[in-house]
Amino acid sequence: MARTIAVVALPGVQLLDVSGPLDVFAQANIEAQEAFYALRVIACEPGPLRSSSGVRLLPDGIVGQWGERVDTLLVAGAPNAGRVALAPQVLKWLRAMALRSRRYGSICTGAFALASTGLLDGHHITTHWAAAEDLARAYPRVNIDTDALYVRDRKLRTAAGVTAGLDLALVLVEEDLGRDIAKRVAAQLVMFFKRPGGQLQFSRKGETRPMGRSVLQEVQRWVAANPDLQHSIAGMAKHAGLSARHFARLFHAEVGITPAAWVEQTRVTAARALLENGHDTPKLVASKCGFANADTLRRAFQKHVGVTPAAYRKQHAAQPEEPGA
Repeated sequence: MARTIAVVALPGVQLLDVSGPLDVFAQANIEAQEAFYALRVIACEPGPLRSSSGVRLLPDGIVGQWGERVDTLLVAGAPNAGRVALAPQVLKWLRAMALRSRRYGSICTGAFALASTGLLDGHHITTHWAAAEDLARAYPRVNIDTDALYVRDRKLRTAAGVTAGLDLALVLVEEDLGRDIAKRVAAQLVMFFKRPGGQLQFSRKGETRPMGRSVLQEVQRWVAANPDLQHSIAGMAKHAGLSARHFARLFHAEVGITPAAWVEQTRVTAARALLENGHDTPKLVASKCGFANADTLRRAFQKHVGVTPAAYRKQHAAQPEEPGA
């Protein structure tokens, strides 16, 4: 008997949050040579569902009216999911259906809907890096891993932003049908079987920008324009015309982190830009960005971005132009 994968599409859903995982499960049926999964899309209200791109989906069922048994319940996110309050009857149905299912979870900002039901309290989850802070503020009892592409916690499964829904779906296929079929699905869909690194490598949250009063912002702009200089607290304080002690205290109070931590983040941001250009080796990038050596760059880069500089350059560097282009 086929296992029903039901994807709940929130109003204004991001299309790939729905179609991506469903394509993984559909390919798994092909590779397994049987209809192992029955795929369903469920909307929160009757009628065609307009996605964030404007494409309309015709759902198989409506929340509250769907009574078939669900093996796996997934909630697909929408760009504004954190600002949309779902009707009480929708939340009640989601909670009841999730508890009756073998496993349940969310894709991207679909985590907001599940969190609204209380199902995420005390659990470890992930969501899109750009939504993680808002989710944490709204639901402080939820433990959020901002770097993970997907997280498994008991019967709960959650995925980070958008394409990470494919990674999660592949994990579920491996759980159900084994590693060999999951690898064949990945090969057929031309995707990583296990994607290297986490979502920090795509995040721009760690990028520094001038903050605080004007004298502090002037120092920050100076550091960002000259990441290769030493930038000790004494040097930055002198540039600001303040004592080192007063500068450090004022900086932490208004910017939220120590001057040294800010300088490190700024240097990593500069390093990312150089690596994305693809012209410099990590050793040269380290020199241009104020790191003592390539090892120091690698440690800082892994802490803030989650992958090594070499791996980041390989994945994100601009492609060279074709001769004669």
